[in-house]
Amino acid sequence: MGDLGQYRPGPASGAQIRKKEGEKWTLILVRELRHPPEKVWEALTDPAQLREWAPFDADGNLGHEKTVKLTWVGNPAPIETNVTRAERPKLLEYGDTRWELEATDGGTRLTLWTDINRRFIAWGAAGWHVAFDVLDRLLGGTPIGRLTAADAMKMSTWNALVAEYAKQLGVATPNWAPKPAQE
Repeated sequence: MGDLGQYRPGPASGAQIRKKEGEKWTLILVRELRHPPEKVWEALTDPAQLREWAPFDADGNLGHEKTVKLTWVGNPAPIETNVTRAERPKLLEYGDTRWELEATDGGTRLTLWTDINRRFIAWGAAGWHVAFDVLDRLLGGTPIGRLTAADAMKMSTWNALVAEYAKQLGVATPNWAPKPAQE
């Protein structure tokens, strides 16, 4: 768990959604990172780095087209998924997830495309927001440790972040929320 006393997420930003079918939507999040695409690529594909920031563990490197097992934090059952595209350092696709990396003057524009049930869009956006913050700090040499769902939901700022994303994306704010931690 990261240092909840020191970390505060910034305002909700860089998110949009697209309707798919039924209750499925695609959540698209864009984040500007101060690090070059090669460094970001390694963090997206290397199992050791994924354990430091992502909401899942991988049993192998995601940088090659192959089958891997992802174990989401809080869910002990691994999910077998196929890496269908791995174009270093620009594009990574596996399961219902797509990462695009674009070099910018200041580093990398990272875009995540992930399918999600409409009921969980605001939570998903807030969760990935926190994960991206943790990733940025890890790549910058000041890691704070992985903050996944259970830990992030204890932050006093969690409910506000979820509500901001719900408003921006035009979805309902989830009606269940854990009690925030006392800080």
